[in-house]
Amino acid sequence: MDLKQIHYFVRVAELGSFTRAAIDLDIAQPALSRQVRLLEVELRQPLLIRNGRGVTLTDAGQRLLEHGRGILYQVERAREDLSMLRGGLTGRIAVGLPPSLSKTMAVPLVRAFKEIMPEATLAVSEGLSTAMVDAVIAGRLDIALLYNPTPLPDIDLSPLGEQALFLVKSAALQADLTTGNPVTLARLADTPLITPSPHNAIRRFIESELANIKRRPNIVLEIDSIGAILDLVADGAGSAVLSRNAVNSLGASHCFTIHPIVEPELHIKLFLATSARRPATQMQNTMMRLIEQEVTRHFRYAEP
Repeated sequence: MDLKQIHYFVRVAELGSFTRAAIDLDIAQPALSRQVRLLEVELRQPLLIRNGRGVTLTDAGQRLLEHGRGILYQVERAREDLSMLRGGLTGRIAVGLPPSLSKTMAVPLVRAFKEIMPEATLAVSEGLSTAMVDAVIAGRLDIALLYNPTPLPDIDLSPLGEQALFLVKSAALQADLTTGNPVTLARLADTPLITPSPHNAIRRFIESELANIKRRPNIVLEIDSIGAILDLVADGAGSAVLSRNAVNSLGASHCFTIHPIVEPELHIKLFLATSARRPATQMQNTMMRLIEQEVTRHFRYAEP
């Protein structure tokens, strides 16, 4: 069997579509279909059931998918092992960061990566939790940092830490970012809020906590950009619920006051997410250790 054909088959099976796999692999769809068909001819049995919505696996396809992932993993491990003879790990790794962390963590993370793996390539992208989960499952991201993710069979989650959430209000005349009077969760329900759309982790967490006291958030605007939310808060359009780090890294600190949320306090948890379907390579394990170290350092100084 040809390694390229196995790689193509695995991507089609994982993405459930020749169209999506062709885009992901940067190959023409007819060429991709031909290579997978040649693999089926060689194995003398169908691997995929093609339909109008995409593809599903036959029993043979499911077995080959399991073998194929193992084969591709062993090939990658062999490349890594041999690359060590030249003095370092090589290859590419893709990491996803939430907006509230990317601005402050990206630079030190890239620095540490280049110091330990100078011959490897790192791709860092920013995204919301739901999109990054899909990217990890599809293989577009090797590692992602997620807030309060929903457990899924295709995702392995490791807890990294947690951050307190604050009510952020406009205070354009303040000289600096100051901590105001605490706000109870019940009072938060009456506060006009600017939040991301419903698939955002912090938005879901706020709604869940308020539901526990039989209340709902008073949402006046939905914006899927933390920077834009802070701009609107500074302009007086409403308030927001964010971590202190998000305000420090993405906003002009003199424009805001932050208020601790109490009764109960709100803390959102951060997890490191990887694919449960593909074992981590040595390079990915090294990158995960770097992320854990940086998150520990980052959280130590993010809160007062």
